[in-house]
Amino acid sequence: MGVKVVPARKSRPRTSAPGAHFSLAVSGLQSNWGAMWSGANRAAEEFYAGLLQEFDENKKGIRKDPFIYEADIQVQLISKGQPNPLKNILHENETIFIVEKVPLEKEEPSPIEELQSEDTAISDLSTGENVGLLALPIGRARQLIGFYTMAHNPNMTHLKINRPVTALPPLWVRCDGSDPEGISWLGAELISTSSNITGIVLYMVTCKVDKNFSVNLEDLKKSHKKRHHLSTLTASGFARYELFKSTALDDTVAASQTTITLDISWSPVDEILQTPPLSSTATLNIKVESGEPRGPLSQLHRELKFLLVLADGLRTGVTEWPEPLEAKSAVQLVQEFLNELSKLNEFGDSTKKDTEIVKHDAAAVDGSIECLLTVRGDLDFAEQLWCKMSSSVISYQDLVKCFSLVIQSLQRGAIQPWLHSGSNSLLSKLIHQSYYGTMDTVSLSGTVPVQMLLEIGLDKLKKDYLCFFIGQELASLNHLEYFISPSVDTQEQVHRVQKLHHILEIVVSCMLFIKPQHELLFSLTQSCIKYYEQNPLDEQHIFQLPVRPTAVKDLYQNEKPQKWRVEINSGQKKVKTVWQLSDSPPIDHLNFHRPDFSELTLSGSLEERISFTNMVTCSQVHFK
Repeated sequence: MGVKVVPARKSRPRTSAPGAHFSLAVSGLQSNWGAMWSGANRAAEEFYAGLLQEFDENKKGIRKDPFIYEADIQVQLISKGQPNPLKNILHENETIFIVEKVPLEKEEPSPIEELQSEDTAISDLSTGENVGLLALPIGRARQLIGFYTMAHNPNMTHLKINRPVTALPPLWVRCDGSDPEGISWLGAELISTSSNITGIVLYMVTCKVDKNFSVNLEDLKKSHKKRHHLSTLTASGFARYELFKSTALDDTVAASQTTITLDISWSPVDEILQTPPLSSTATLNIKVESGEPRGPLSQLHRELKFLLVLADGLRTGVTEWPEPLEAKSAVQLVQEFLNELSKLNEFGDSTKKDTEIVKHDAAAVDGSIECLLTVRGDLDFAEQLWCKMSSSVISYQDLVKCFSLVIQSLQRGAIQPWLHSGSNSLLSKLIHQSYYGTMDTVSLSGTVPVQMLLEIGLDKLKKDYLCFFIGQELASLNHLEYFISPSVDTQEQVHRVQKLHHILEIVVSCMLFIKPQHELLFSLTQSCIKYYEQNPLDEQHIFQLPVRPTAVKDLYQNEKPQKWRVEINSGQKKVKTVWQLSDSPPIDHLNFHRPDFSELTLSGSLEERISFTNMVTCSQVHFK
């Protein structure tokens, strides 16, 4: 008897089938979810391990490149004091992790491609075509923030992470702004006690071009209260005013990096874009690059640069002579100078006439700074010789010939020049010996001529700086002892004089552009002196000086701020809402549409017409 196979009826399947299918479905879902959670757990463990290694190596002082995570993402630890891409948003100087895409490697362009790229360089810069390559999609950014959160959550005991978990610095991820909210950064910062991690604050940053922004302070407060379920809060204000910024002379000469800004903080804030009250706290930020071509110290800076050329020549054996300022050769100028002194010596009136020549030369050398520096009428023979030679020497042979002429005149007794006391230069010793008719024989070979000119240049510049700081009652001889001491080697003396010149540039810039009271200038000078007694030359350093708003009110009360910000919080530093208006993009990795240049009017500029607003909001998550 055969077995008959009866096909199941489509209209009435067996009653046991749904349960079987459901069990299979649940089993499949559990399997999928299990795989997903397992993958997320491993990813969180790996991500945390990479962050921890970077953090530990940084603490040990090991500097290295950003670490790569999953081939396409790089993570870099930014320490305090390092350039921080979030400085225009957070306004805090703490250690953070920055997460972004691995930059694409650029191939070396061919000569033809280089020529073609020149034609498109301007358009690329104006459109920001290559900006934003480092930003991540919002979904990927949230995933990484999730891994960071999982790893620090004490409830995630199943993760293969050593306990207790090391609390890592805040994590910030660049976002490409492609989501509806236009998110440009996501951040996560731990909430911890001395021994436990209790929660996390998640930040979101948005930014947009906003010509006609409309925001109300009360609305911001209500939003903050609602988000964080708070009853009390405070609003703190911040404004930055640009008092001076150097601009380019033309297309061929780049602008210097000199900027002077005024930062003002106050609380409470009464309204959006409130002018800071006189009860605020104010700080001047001063960054000065030496050598502004249009500045009053350009000639003195040129002398300093020539001094550096000589010092580098002694150190390296190679001297790169600058272009001369004089039409006549160095030898001609020195010979004429010696002839005139010789004639004065014949009439027995060398001291009187020498002073007259000094005044003439001082006016020529320091004419561009006479409004600020007292024109020295007491340049001695060696200093006058420096002025002649530093503006005309173009070769080693010039040095040898010029010093040969001077030594020959001294040996013949044709001149009897006067000198300031205290100089230990070789030329000074020879001149003092000439007064008694006996002079040492000097071989003008090797490094001797360079050393001789360097010595008299150092003496001259030291006296120039002393004349200003002491004459303006900004420092005493004791204050400046470190910078003018002859007890260190020549190279170190040059380095210290270079630092002293930078202090002068800083003080003179403030005198010109903000015209502060003497008390403020004195404090600034002393602050710079103290800094440079302990640190190397750094023209990118920003010197900060607290000031009373009443002393600088005329500089800001009728001006538009470069940046204006309100921060709303309720006593918890990390839980805040920030709204900011600025005249430049606070986000460096996103493209912002700018109006075409044809949109400009005669009465306005791009900076005056474009505003950028950005918001920082946060949410707080407690682990226990």
